[in-house]
Amino acid sequence: MASSRVIKALYRDPLEVVWLRTAGLLGMRVERSPEVFASWDGAGTLLIGTPETLDPDDSLAQMIFHEVCHALVEGPEKFSVPDWGLDIDQPDHLVHEQACLRVQAKLADEFGLRQFFAATTDFRLYYDELGADALKPLSDPAVKLALEGWRRGIEGPWSGPLREALRATSEIAPIAARFAENGSLWRSGGPVVNGVDCNGSPEN
Repeated sequence: MASSRVIKALYRDPLEVVWLRTAGLLGMRVERSPEVFASWDGAGTLLIGTPETLDPDDSLAQMIFHEVCHALVEGPEKFSVPDWGLDIDQPDHLVHEQACLRVQAKLADEFGLRQFFAATTDFRLYYDELGADALKPLSDPAVKLALEGWRRGIEGPWSGPLREALRATSEIAPIAARFAENGSLWRSGGPVVNGVDCNGSPEN
């Protein structure tokens, strides 16, 4: 027998609510597609792979944050260019990806979220080897690009929504960590502030 119940509300993961709303405030419409990992069309649509196409430690929130960091590094003039004007297969574009990862780590650090929002794919090794200050050494060519992107992230028009999303994530994560099983990113990658993780235990 068919149900006559009228569904009046839909459920979403809390971080998806936060980051989809944030993306919207930044002028990005997020759609899911099994045909891509992540792709910006230059016309307002950010395509993110569907869950089965992503790594187990990926999340929609992290994917959106990463693409926002790409936009910060490349600047407003690249907002209307597909994939921010980048082609990862071009060797000279690698420094731009590295700059994005540095901005990602630096912005996340303020809220203790570096590991929670860590890069995935083959760039994870580079991300994990960043120093305590992701914007050093100044001799690294990626740092110059990253500094410009980071300044846009903390001073530009996107700074308010971005900081609110990071703050909300840092507030949600400790609650989820209390209920998460071992091996969950909520526990192993939760906020770390001044060497103390979100469960109140010393950071390993």
